[in-house]
Amino acid sequence: MAVKLFVFIVLLILLFCLGFGAPYAIGAVCLLVLTMNYGIADFPFHTLTQKVVNSGNSFTLVAIPFFLLAGKLMNTGGITKRIFRFCNTVIGWIPGGLGHANVLASVVFAGMSGSAVADAAGLGSIEIHAMEDAGFDTPFSAAVTAASSTIGPIIPPSIPLVVYACVAQNVSVSTLLLSGFVPGVLMAVGLSVAVYLISVHRQYPKQPFPKLKVLWDDFRHAFLSLLTPILLIGGMMSGVFTATEAAVVSAIYAFFLTVFFYREVKIVELFGILIETARESASILFIVCISNMYGYLLTRAQIPALLVEAVSGFTTSPVVVLMILNVVFLVIGCFMDANAAILILTPAIWPLITSVGIDPTHLGLVMVLNLMIGLLTPPVGMCLFTVSRVAKIPLEKMIRAVLPFYIPLLACLLLITFCPSIALFLPRMLAG
Repeated sequence: MAVKLFVFIVLLILLFCLGFGAPYAIGAVCLLVLTMNYGIADFPFHTLTQKVVNSGNSFTLVAIPFFLLAGKLMNTGGITKRIFRFCNTVIGWIPGGLGHANVLASVVFAGMSGSAVADAAGLGSIEIHAMEDAGFDTPFSAAVTAASSTIGPIIPPSIPLVVYACVAQNVSVSTLLLSGFVPGVLMAVGLSVAVYLISVHRQYPKQPFPKLKVLWDDFRHAFLSLLTPILLIGGMMSGVFTATEAAVVSAIYAFFLTVFFYREVKIVELFGILIETARESASILFIVCISNMYGYLLTRAQIPALLVEAVSGFTTSPVVVLMILNVVFLVIGCFMDANAAILILTPAIWPLITSVGIDPTHLGLVMVLNLMIGLLTPPVGMCLFTVSRVAKIPLEKMIRAVLPFYIPLLACLLLITFCPSIALFLPRMLAG
């Protein structure tokens, strides 16, 4: 058992640290465990094939490529520019103006793409260049962009929450997505407070208070873009469409908006956008399929049962268990892709959370928030690397600049951990 535990956990983390991609590291561990169990002569190719192929047969997973497509259409079609300009007009007069506009734009864009990296890549170049031109230093501009991008997968729609719902038992995707709305707003408020304090200390510039005509003009130009999150969240809250159907609605709306209304995406450019979407979707679904095999082998090895026994002998308090899991999630998030971590950890800890009475919807939000903070931590922090490339600054400077923003994000994490009603009251209110 000790050998298998070493292979499942230590070897997997070692492969990640050596630079193996998530599906290849997970797949290598699965092949090694199967070989240890059955030998080379009796290798169960049928079990491997069945588990990998069947795990992709999920209606919920259809939401992922459509959310990705919607985000790419909006980035290419100039929607992000309109959103950022309007956000700057609304909130840019507060000290640190463009920094607050950066955070607010991420909140709005979060209601469209569901991906932190899409936010960092799509809005990043626009936000950083605007802040540099206004007099903000590049590391601070990049740090605000990277930190605010973590809001993307918390506010609905959210690709990581969709992935979690595929693995978790008896968890409604719509309920899970709606539970992220209030925590996402809290994250934005916390980041804005940090931006304000740093901006006052460093005497960063602010915009003049907007005239009514300027506010109206920017609102008018951004109105149809701003309707996207309202349509998605309103549709899910009212029950007009499910979370998966919301992904299709967002993609269709973004298509008509960018191609026919704004006319900033030509029909001939759609092929390239579809190819990029297909490539990223295949990458995520590949991880989903391979991770399903990992979860199956983990359960067969009775490692989740051992975890329940070990933790239950120490404590049965849901709060203490959640604090332990927070530490685990934060550490794992430093080394592992968020979607892969969700797919691997959820089956492993599921018996534990059910035995101590933790709400699975609450756990999903806590897990995703931890892993989003992981996107800002080396060595695998995708948002750090993405924004570092966009801003053209060394990774070391990027890490130092982002350090102050860990404080509001961790504070928000602890608040949601200790007060689950913050996340759950909105879906409960709508259900009631």
